[in-house]
Amino acid sequence: MNARLHSPRLSLTPLDIGDVDLAIEMFTNPAVTKFAGKALSEAEIRRQMPVWTRRGGDGCIGIWCVADRATGEKYGSGALLPIPIDEDDTNWDDVIPGRLPDGDVEIGYFLKEAVWGRGYATETCRRLLRFAFEETPLEEVVATLDDRHEASKRILVKSGLTCRGRRRAYAEDCPDWRITKSEWVASRRDENKQSRR
Repeated sequence: MNARLHSPRLSLTPLDIGDVDLAIEMFTNPAVTKFAGKALSEAEIRRQMPVWTRRGGDGCIGIWCVADRATGEKYGSGALLPIPIDEDDTNWDDVIPGRLPDGDVEIGYFLKEAVWGRGYATETCRRLLRFAFEETPLEEVVATLDDRHEASKRILVKSGLTCRGRRRAYAEDCPDWRITKSEWVASRRDENKQSRR
């Protein structure tokens, strides 16, 4: 399986230790982490990088570095990871080479503040969903967010996810966003029909 992905404007490559510069730029910025906990120190980010670069399920599960396809400038990250239920962060013990997690897999994304509003998060989300449903055995992908995060809601809607009510995640009561493989395939069919008109 090739975990190096491309979309019209972006390249997504498995996160590695060399992407620590991007992680520091994003996760020390309180604006970026506003709806996902708190800003981290540079020292904490450097400590976490070896964990954040783990991959599971033969490359299906993990974090990708999102960069400009033409210039290579790093814009952010996208992820397919096991969603935590009673913990407040990803349980990295569930990210196991050669095995998919037993529970739900969550799609997520972070972008550095300088590139907000350009559609990169939606493009990242759509490309990861295509990967999930065309190249992995996943039958469903989930997401959750802070109820106040309107921009992220718009990204999920544009990517085809729908809110199905509430669920437990991150040790809280959270919105339950989902898309199944069959829903994704149907939406792709509809897009193809419209583009031929």
